[in-house]
Amino acid sequence: MELALVLIVLILAVGFDFTNGFHDAANAIATVVSTRTLPPKVALLMAAVMNLVGALLGTEVAETIANSILSLDDTPMNLHLLILLGALIGAISWNLITWAFGLPSSSSHALIGGLAGSGAVAMLFNSQVQVQWRSIVEKVIYPMLTSPLVGFVLAFFLMTLVRFLLRNASAAKTFPRFRILQIISSSAMALGHGLQDAQKTMGIMFLAATAVNWVDPAQGIPLWVKLLAASAISLGTYSGGWRIMKTLGRKIIDLDVSQGFVAEMTGASVLYVTAFFMHAPISTTHTITAAVMGVGATKGAKAVRWSTAQNIVGAWVLTLPASAAMGALSFGLLHLVLPL
Repeated sequence: MELALVLIVLILAVGFDFTNGFHDAANAIATVVSTRTLPPKVALLMAAVMNLVGALLGTEVAETIANSILSLDDTPMNLHLLILLGALIGAISWNLITWAFGLPSSSSHALIGGLAGSGAVAMLFNSQVQVQWRSIVEKVIYPMLTSPLVGFVLAFFLMTLVRFLLRNASAAKTFPRFRILQIISSSAMALGHGLQDAQKTMGIMFLAATAVNWVDPAQGIPLWVKLLAASAISLGTYSGGWRIMKTLGRKIIDLDVSQGFVAEMTGASVLYVTAFFMHAPISTTHTITAAVMGVGATKGAKAVRWSTAQNIVGAWVLTLPASAAMGALSFGLLHLVLPL
């Protein structure tokens, strides 16, 4: 029974990582594709490779997911695995819903919401399960609110500075250089996406593996977990996310290459700082979308299609409670089928 459950959890974790990849492929390459700097297939391949590299650069975010959302010490093995299973089903369900509507919601927050919802229902059956609400507020809610704000403000000021410095330069001379810079910036964004998002699924895989004593928690996250998560998100990224890419690349503002470069470098910078220094599992989607809005706002309020932005923000607000509800429902149904 335990072996079957842990294998199902790992398979679903790989599935979630795959959906994360195609759901969030737009994060790294929507701008570089919409400005026609790179053709879509080349951009996807580049993003997939950089996702793979980024996923192997650290484990700080993975450890936050594994240790700071739920406390599962001394819980029965089957219950431990069933909580993870409910969380993954809830997160995957929300990813597919938002993908179907072309909304760039956060896969990160879907996973965290799924964990919280599944764990909250599990607490009704076993008091040893604890949802670490304070940690969720400090390490998820606060960064969720501040990272898009930082991305918007920083992108706005950097774009204003670029426009000022190049105020007398012709587009014909500057745009070819910005195309080269944008390839670098989109690569940096893809690296940051792997650094952040692939690590979140590593945390789930690590929790499942420790539940059945496949790994020693004191030794940290093993290489096979890193490679499995990195490969899944890279394959998902290469499969594409055209619905969301269209929203991010065209429906918010009409991007040019200079705006794309500034938005991507801003987003990547925020991802690196939060991953390496804060160990916070922030949303790559929120960050880059806010940066795109920030660069667009430098041309005036009318340059940003605020109705589309409003729909995106609505999806952001809904993601945590909706995925938590789906995680709770999934655990409840699983508990009925597999009573512990």
